[in-house]
Amino acid sequence: MGTSYYTDREYGARPAISETIDARVWGALHALIDMRIGNGAFGFRFAEQCPDGNGPCGCDRQAFAQFLQAEVPWIDWPLRRDELPETPVVLDLLEFCAKAVGEPILGNHHSYYHHYHMEWDRAAGLSSFVADVNLLFQRNGVAFKLEADGRAQRILPQPVAQALGRQMFDTGERELDRLLEYARSHFLSPKLDDRRDATEKLWDAFERMKTLEPGSDKRAQADALLDRAAAPGTRMRDAFAEEASALTSIGNSLRIRHSEVTQEMIDRSKQLDWLFVRMFSFVRLLLLASKRSAHPPSSGSQ
Repeated sequence: MGTSYYTDREYGARPAISETIDARVWGALHALIDMRIGNGAFGFRFAEQCPDGNGPCGCDRQAFAQFLQAEVPWIDWPLRRDELPETPVVLDLLEFCAKAVGEPILGNHHSYYHHYHMEWDRAAGLSSFVADVNLLFQRNGVAFKLEADGRAQRILPQPVAQALGRQMFDTGERELDRLLEYARSHFLSPKLDDRRDATEKLWDAFERMKTLEPGSDKRAQADALLDRAAAPGTRMRDAFAEEASALTSIGNSLRIRHSEVTQEMIDRSKQLDWLFVRMFSFVRLLLLASKRSAHPPSSGSQ
């Protein structure tokens, strides 16, 4: 189902800014899942077998419930419209459902049991499920979406999305590439803990970058890296030195690279966005200035 509502056409879609799935959206998601249990769509993974041995005929609700409670142990079963799970749990539930869904194709009618024998179109069922979920999120300004493969992903605020883009790292140093890509990809996660972890890896990448210039003294190596970004003695070079010092101090005083009780936890998503973009932009500048490129993928890259 496409988005074709009047208010979207005339006024634009609601901004995706809410990182909480509220009771109204949960009620619709509950109904969406319940309908697909009822029409046998989740039989793609959890097939109920015809008692006469003539093949699958729907969704095995008991198997669905047992696997759900094992794979998403924080969910209560049966699902209740009036009991709203935490948002990360709802996203896990949706990913579980996405792995199980297919479009039911009705075969022969079995008159004795009043059911049809079924097979499933996996691609069509997944596409329909993803589209229905994303429409509910989009219409309610929820800052999450399901990707085409059914994985939940956070919709980044536009300034964050523009800063990160789709970067591919080829710095010439494998561990630095790994840290940078880990930070970029995990910052897309719906889970705040994953984004904290991504921020830690980005600060680790920054510290590693300081040691890539020739020499054995870290301070001299860091200064040489900054010299590549701006000529020594210029105001811009002084500004870069101040920024490097400030970012190092932030990493040491907040709970980013250390976990002592004196470190302050970052508990707001918007604060993490600001910190991550600030560091990511600085790291990217230094990579480009030192010819350790951070560039978008070619058109043939995945």
